[in-house]
Amino acid sequence: MKTSGISLGFFNASVLCLFWLTKHAVDSVQLSAPEVVTGAYGGSVTVRCQYDQKFRQYTKYWCRGPIYELCDIVVKTPRRQLSERSSIADDKKKGVFTVTMTSLREGDEDMYWCVIARSGRNVYSGVRLSVSHTVITTTTAANPSPILEQDEISWWATLRWILFILMLCCLVSTHIAVWRIKAARKIQPQQ
Repeated sequence: MKTSGISLGFFNASVLCLFWLTKHAVDSVQLSAPEVVTGAYGGSVTVRCQYDQKFRQYTKYWCRGPIYELCDIVVKTPRRQLSERSSIADDKKKGVFTVTMTSLREGDEDMYWCVIARSGRNVYSGVRLSVSHTVITTTTAANPSPILEQDEISWWATLRWILFILMLCCLVSTHIAVWRIKAARKIQPQQ
């Protein structure tokens, strides 16, 4: 009986690890944004959110709040949209949507989110905005988002599937090993 409980627990842990690994690998490749940007008080900041080409036709938006699920939308596509001090533009050819915030204030410091709206679960990436107290009137973008080339995205997609298959093989081999141990224990008492 102990073996079945241990194997069931190990099986559940393997399945959960497999799902987490594939979900994390998928989301990290689909949308890329800088973790932190800093802009000067009274100045502007521009954030580039790069996405996989398969999301060209989806609505993108920029929202604000410490928790993604509760954030308030600041601006969103499909067209170049302006709010009082924020704008968003989507370059579908390059797979990048750009958010610009102007006339920065101390109250703008917060967690923001680059989001791709899709059916099921949205794809999002957090960006922490800091406002420095140095007065500069030029546009400032700190820690610009690394631009992922299509080859890099394809490489990550391939790696994701390799990891998925590897985890699946580990799961199957563990299941077979437990099955063989149980079968061997059933045979031993009969002999």
